[in-house]
Amino acid sequence: MPKYWEDYQVGEKFVTPARTVSEGMIDVVTGLGGLTAPLFWDEEKAKKGVFKTRIAPAVVTLLVMSGLNEQSDFLDPETLIALIGMNNVKIITPVKAGDTLRVEGELIEKKETKNPERGILVERHVCKNQRGEVVIETDKIRLIKRK
Repeated sequence: MPKYWEDYQVGEKFVTPARTVSEGMIDVVTGLGGLTAPLFWDEEKAKKGVFKTRIAPAVVTLLVMSGLNEQSDFLDPETLIALIGMNNVKIITPVKAGDTLRVEGELIEKKETKNPERGILVERHVCKNQRGEVVIETDKIRLIKRK
């Protein structure tokens, strides 16, 4: 049975499955994006930098977070219309190849829209690595079908 805007409750929480970030994932997304910073590509130069190794660009982490969110079954693909925004993105801890990520989420707000067939959900997402360190926090804003 589909889950509509009216079926969601502020305060609902979810935890996603986990996923390990690989060097290949970093390479593919960095290459697709045309990112050229040595800390993403060059291990020898990165060793001399502040992180002492290559790190994943934040877009890699955000992409993994999105996939994990879909795998959590919190949102119903039948009633989800679109991601319409991300607010308060905070990049806190770098992600490196070999880190395993998981997202803890909470529905923090519901809003009506002018269109009675749609509503807005605002979810706070906190991504943590295998050590429980927060790596990125963000609020995702989604458009959802109403009954």
